[in-house]
Amino acid sequence: AETDWHIFWTDKDWIHGIFDKVHLDPHQHVNHYLNHYELTRKDLLVKNMKRMRRQLEKDGRVEEALKYNVCPITFVVPQEYNMFVEEFKKHTGSTWIMKPVGRSQGAGIFLVNKLAQLQQWRPATTWKGPAGGKDYDDDEQTKEGPELYVVQKYVDDPLLIGGKKFDIRLYVIVTSYHPLTVYMHRGGFCRFSMTRYSNDKSDMSNLGQHLTNVAVQKHSGKAAYKRTGAKWDVAQFKRYVVSAAGLETSNRMMGDIESIVIHSLISVQKVMINDKHCFELYGYDILIDHNYKPWLLEVNASPSLTANTVQDYDMKFGMLDDVMTVLDMEKYLTGNELQIGGFDLLYRDGLRYGPPDGSVHTSYLGCANNRLTQLQRLAKARSWEMTHKQQRPDG
Repeated sequence: AETDWHIFWTDKDWIHGIFDKVHLDPHQHVNHYLNHYELTRKDLLVKNMKRMRRQLEKDGRVEEALKYNVCPITFVVPQEYNMFVEEFKKHTGSTWIMKPVGRSQGAGIFLVNKLAQLQQWRPATTWKGPAGGKDYDDDEQTKEGPELYVVQKYVDDPLLIGGKKFDIRLYVIVTSYHPLTVYMHRGGFCRFSMTRYSNDKSDMSNLGQHLTNVAVQKHSGKAAYKRTGAKWDVAQFKRYVVSAAGLETSNRMMGDIESIVIHSLISVQKVMINDKHCFELYGYDILIDHNYKPWLLEVNASPSLTANTVQDYDMKFGMLDDVMTVLDMEKYLTGNELQIGGFDLLYRDGLRYGPPDGSVHTSYLGCANNRLTQLQRLAKARSWEMTHKQQRPDG
C-alpha cells in the first residue's frame, strides 16, 4: 500500500500537495513540516528574523534583539526595492549579492556594486505586489513582475584559509516545535572555493571565488577538488581556529553559531505548523568573517546528502543512521538522552544544553564524533533497564 511505511523521506511537493489528504498512523514520520518554507525560503527567513528583532526592541529587550541580527543587511525585491536603493547609497562602493528566492545550488546569483547593474532585473514602474499586501505562498512566483530575489550586503572580509573563501554546512534536527526540540550534529564541513579570493571590484563576474556551493566548485576542473572534494571537516576547522586565534575565540564562535540556530528556530516557532508526524533535517549555511563572527546565509530544507569523498560519505551515512535513532521508532529511548549518536541535544522547551560547566570546549560542535561508542553505551544501558524491569515481580 502507498502508506505502508514508517518513514517517508519525501520531497517538498508531496508535503504541499498530498500530506493533508492522507491519514497517518502514530508510528509514521515524514521529513518536512507543512510550512517549512517559513525558515527555509530566503525571503521568509529574513522576514521572520526581522519581525522577531523588532518585537523585542519594542518590548525594550535590546540585548536579546541583537541575537536576531545575524544575517547580513537584507532586502526582498521588488517589494523593498526603494528601501534597498536608499541603503545602497549609504554604502558607496559596497558590493551586494543578488539571490533568487526559489532557486538553489548557486543558480541565478550575481554580484553588483552599481545600481546600473540591476537594470536587467529592475522591476517595471507599473509592477505592483500581491493584492491586499499578502505574502506569496512557498515557491510561488508572480506572473506579472520579475522573479523574487533577496539582495544582501556582501561580506567583503570573510575569514580566509590558504587564501580561499569558505562557508560551513551544519546539520540540525527539529523533532518538535511545541515544545521546540533541537538536536545538532557534531560534524558538518567547510565548503571551500577552489579559486583564491579577491575583492577586486572589476572581477565580480568570477563567481567561482565567491560561491562555495559544491554545484559550482565541482566544475573547477582542478585536481585538488577530486582529491579533497573542496571540503574540510568541522573538527579540523575547530582545531585550526584554536591554533590561529585561541581557545576563547573558538568557544565564542561556536557558541555564537549555536545561538544562530536556536534563535532562527525560535523566530518561526509560533508560525510553524507543528505535527507529531513531522520532523526536519535542516542544513544551515554559516559564513565566518575575519573577526570570527558567524553570519547566517540560509537554511536548507533538503540539504544534499550526496558525497564526493570517502570521509564525506562516512559522515553523512552515520548522520542519517543517527537521524533514525533520534526518531526512535522502536521506542527504546527514554526521551531524556542528551546525546544520540553524533547528535547532541541543543535546545528543548526553553532550556539550552551543552558540555558540563568547566569543560575546555563550551560547544560540542566540532568535538570528536564518538557516535558508535555512544550508541553501544546507550544500547547496553537500555538493555539493562529493560532486563531488570522484566525481572521485577511487578514487571
